[in-house]
Amino acid sequence: MDNTLTLSEKDLAHLQDEKLDVSELEQQLQLNEEEDSPIEEVRVTVPNTDDPLIPCNTFRMWFLGLLFTIIISFVNQFFHLRQTTITIGYSVVALISLPLGHLMARTLPTRQFSLFGFTFSLNPGPFSIKEHVLIGTMTSCNTYAAYAVDIVVLQNIFYHDKKPFIAGLFLVLTTQITGFALAGALRRFLVHPAHMIWPSTLVTASLFRSLHAQENEDDRGRTPRMKFFLLVTLGSFLWAWFPGFFFPTIGTISWICWIDPHNSILSTLTGSNGLGIGTIALDWGAATQYVMPLVTPWFAQVNILIGFVLVVYVMVPWAYYTNLWDSKLYPILTAALFRPNGSSYDVNEIMTAGVLDEAKYKAYGPLRMDSFFALTYGIGFAGLSATVVHVVLYNGREMLDRWKSARQQTEDVHSRLMRAYPEVPTWWYLSLFIVTFTLSMVTCVVWGYMPWWAVLLAFGIAIFFVLPVGIVQAVTNQQPGLNIITEYVIGYMLPGHAIANVTFKTYGYIVNIQALTFVSDLKLGHYMKIPPRIMFLAQVVSAVIASTLNLVTATWLLNTRPNICTKEGYPFTCRSTKTFYSASIIWGAVAPDRVFGNAEGAIYSPVQWGFLAGALLPLPFWFASKMYPHFKWLTFVHWPVLLAATSNMPPAQPYMYTNGLFIGFIFAFLLRRYRYHWWSRYNYLTSAALDSGVAVAGLVIFFCIQSWGGAMPFWWGNPDSDDPDPVAGALDHCPLAALNFYEW
Repeated sequence: MDNTLTLSEKDLAHLQDEKLDVSELEQQLQLNEEEDSPIEEVRVTVPNTDDPLIPCNTFRMWFLGLLFTIIISFVNQFFHLRQTTITIGYSVVALISLPLGHLMARTLPTRQFSLFGFTFSLNPGPFSIKEHVLIGTMTSCNTYAAYAVDIVVLQNIFYHDKKPFIAGLFLVLTTQITGFALAGALRRFLVHPAHMIWPSTLVTASLFRSLHAQENEDDRGRTPRMKFFLLVTLGSFLWAWFPGFFFPTIGTISWICWIDPHNSILSTLTGSNGLGIGTIALDWGAATQYVMPLVTPWFAQVNILIGFVLVVYVMVPWAYYTNLWDSKLYPILTAALFRPNGSSYDVNEIMTAGVLDEAKYKAYGPLRMDSFFALTYGIGFAGLSATVVHVVLYNGREMLDRWKSARQQTEDVHSRLMRAYPEVPTWWYLSLFIVTFTLSMVTCVVWGYMPWWAVLLAFGIAIFFVLPVGIVQAVTNQQPGLNIITEYVIGYMLPGHAIANVTFKTYGYIVNIQALTFVSDLKLGHYMKIPPRIMFLAQVVSAVIASTLNLVTATWLLNTRPNICTKEGYPFTCRSTKTFYSASIIWGAVAPDRVFGNAEGAIYSPVQWGFLAGALLPLPFWFASKMYPHFKWLTFVHWPVLLAATSNMPPAQPYMYTNGLFIGFIFAFLLRRYRYHWWSRYNYLTSAALDSGVAVAGLVIFFCIQSWGGAMPFWWGNPDSDDPDPVAGALDHCPLAALNFYEW
């Protein structure tokens, strides 16, 4: 391993000073060299050594970390309200901050300064990997625009109910930061155990190791990791211009549909806007967005594949072509809402002052959706109950043991190395929770977002599910969401109240998501040996700044952009916020009883059986695995992952899954099995490099060309959507896939 030489030098020096027996030293060296993580993916990615003297709590770290926190908070919120969204992610910040860190290390003064009794230097030495990881962490936990900002936008634009700025600020801060308080209680279950690997953090660890790798770490005759990373990033950057600008059609090649694009059935089954059978995606972002094929373990991808096939290729065609719930009146795959006659559903016709008007609703008629959309809700119900049952069956004993004897648990080498750093006191996390919970209660009650009991219930849901969902994500890299169940619960308890519904969802869903995001960062810090107290301060400070800037940016746009969130306000059309608005109507205003329950006009009530189905499905496989332990494949049947396979469709398209799973078969199965040395060295690095190239290309294309009014001329590979010929004007040249059965 790369640390053997250093270890030997230390031990030889120790031998000379202490005159130890040579055979005793050899036994000690053998133990040290063999001591490593029991998880293969971790062994090949994370070094089993640490130097506690490496500086990390430095001026450089805080300056660059806060600088990038401010930049991405503004940019990502700015683009969140635009028709075309761009998100500056972890890899971009890591790449840009590296040369800046080295520049500061070369130029800042090295003399000591004294401030409030503390002595420090602006330049303690070379820019370190630990400083770099902390800079990335300060931005990663704030990569996406704060979810609660959409509530403020809804109230201002759609419901015309403007609240004071301080109310929105408290709403955003509490929903974004409360999760971090929960993360402290999850450390012993989701961070310290070796088998809670958090696959996505391995990609990040590989990226940082490669950016800071020295030449002597690379095997002779093999491409250095840094060189490999830069070459793949460059290739990804150059290629991204083709599907992203020059030749968009190759992003989704529906080649089977091209045989006869006027054949409606062929279009529905093979078009990228239909079931996407045979569609090839040459856009790396589209092909890997929902599966992350180089990161997700192969057994989890097999579960995703099984769930995908059962839903998309079996259930959906059966429901559509048997006209279940009048499916043929609507496209086979869409998130749009309809009236019973197939026309678009205008939610403004049923609302008065942001609350459902019963008389208007009865006059206008019930809400309808396509069968795929309805089925995915039912499968989401099943996935949630399956998560709880699966974790209890497969991880319940372990969780109980850890609860009883957390400090006596068996540790791996990384946990032992982390003993060198003081742990964050529990009272820090507890105090943060008390403050954020109190602010949440005050915000919701004083400014009328929702009743006090709803706050308690939302927190209860988030806390109840955070551990089982976290275990699933830590092992499989898949995250079952709570958005459906939170909307469902409050929709029954407070029907007709749209703002209360989305507020409840935000507290129940986003607090859970943020907790697991912070836990993931804590796991990265665990792998990279970041002092926990520095990590705590970096995360909290950056989260407060980012949340505030998200709201300030959105408020500025609302006050300065005319016709924002309308077609006339292009490019600020608020596409994501409009989806959020539709959800507030379905679950809040109309309410689940009128859509999925037993009220008059509700026809989707069978999907509620998903709760029972999901609770029962793991049972026979668990019993079978106990009765027939020699059938090892039974232990890899993971119902939460299998049922969550289609949870992102729509807006995800089926071809995104098929292409991602095919890439996963190559990297996670073939290369790992037959080219293990390459896989162990380059797999996670390849994932980070490809993502980085696409992200940088997207920024360059937008800021250097599109923001200045530049555009690629229309041609067959870049069709004009206004072309009178629907085939010529469709991006994939397969337009009939988006039509309903009777429009064929």
